[in-house]
Amino acid sequence: MNKSYEVEYCNLELRFDRRQIQHLIRDLIQEGYSLYWSETENMLLISIRTGRKLVKLRFQRVRNRFKIVGDYTIKDEKLSLLIEKLINDTRGHAVVKRFRDRQIVIENIMFGEIIRLVEVSGMEHKIIYQRKPFVTTEEMIQAFQSKRAEQRVPVLRYELDYELMCLHEALQEGRTEDADASREKLALLRSEMLQLEM
Repeated sequence: MNKSYEVEYCNLELRFDRRQIQHLIRDLIQEGYSLYWSETENMLLISIRTGRKLVKLRFQRVRNRFKIVGDYTIKDEKLSLLIEKLINDTRGHAVVKRFRDRQIVIENIMFGEIIRLVEVSGMEHKIIYQRKPFVTTEEMIQAFQSKRAEQRVPVLRYELDYELMCLHEALQEGRTEDADASREKLALLRSEMLQLEM
């Protein structure tokens, strides 16, 4: 096993039901991890022993479901694979930073799929992969008409990411009119996001 293995999981947006958490606990035990868990009215905590380290996964109760909270740095390859399986199975969102030698590979994951892959070496950033928008007009109309913020927020996040990318490209290529249009759209999207989060 690679001793310098390190992966950081940030901005996790994963939602679970109790059955999925029970499957996670079962998988961890089958992989040979020593663990214990505790549950309060608002929180479920799973503590996993990885060598000399103790990783504590925190799940916040949201109605009848759970949501993982916090950022995690994992230095155990097997545990990292289990977390990535969790991201995929729950079709969750995350930013995954993989540290290799003198490089960082950053994966932006939405709905369990990589939408952007960036390699960072020192001061250099290289976009390895970026997926084009996949939201259809019908989905956009349904999201706008929806009264539920939960349905609108993921679409809005995607729109914000896409518009930020457009602004970045316009600024790099010196297209001031396009950059100004992107800034105006970002201001509207930001305002809508603030209203939804209230």
